[in-house]
Amino acid sequence: MKTLGNLAVIFLVILGLLALIPLISLGVAILGTVMVIAIWVLPIWIIATSDKTTGFEKIAWLLAMVCLSWFAWIFYFFLAPIKPRHRYYY
Repeated sequence: MKTLGNLAVIFLVILGLLALIPLISLGVAILGTVMVIAIWVLPIWIIATSDKTTGFEKIAWLLAMVCLSWFAWIFYFFLAPIKPRHRYYY
């Protein structure tokens, strides 16, 4: 009788673990989606908060990011700013 009870407990534990598979896969899917969105938004956030460019040039880089994606981000690091800044020394 004790063996039958142990087998029932083992069966119920396996059944419970099988019931958790959809929940685990949903969690992994949500985590993956959040990571993909974060990776997509990260270059836009870096350009938006950068001090290399200002004004219309920053807006142009952000538009290039939306239209051209990662290529514009790579070009931004190598080419920005396009116009040299005026530095005032006192």
